Amino acid sequence: VQLQASGGGLVQTGGSLRLSCAASGRTFSTYRMGWFRRAPGNEREFVGSITWSGFRTYLKDSVQGRFTISGDSARNTVYLQMNNLKPEDTAVYICADSSSRTDWQYWGQGTQVTVSS
Repeated sequence: VQLQASGGGLVQTGGSLRLSCAASGRTFSTYRMGWFRRAPGNEREFVGSITWSGFRTYLKDSVQGRFTISGDSARNTVYLQMNNLKPEDTAVYICADSSSRTDWQYWGQGTQVTVSS
């Protein structure tokens, strides 16, 4: 499974970006897709996920109200709409794919998001 993320860039504080991640090469159904991020000097952290059964979504507390995660199961694509961006949102955003509830099996390369103050 290959995951290709796009949509990152440089924005000012308060700006918006929409990230997309498309999965290809999958020959089986998947349980969920999600987004993580890694800021310089920090560990990778969970941002949000969507489960294809019922399209349930989960978001990290610090981004709730600003970020929205959505997806298109027919296109194996997950989106992350990011509004009111803050400098602390600066990171490489990485999409992931999982066929289980407990771990993530596939990871993309990531897309850089930089928020200037």
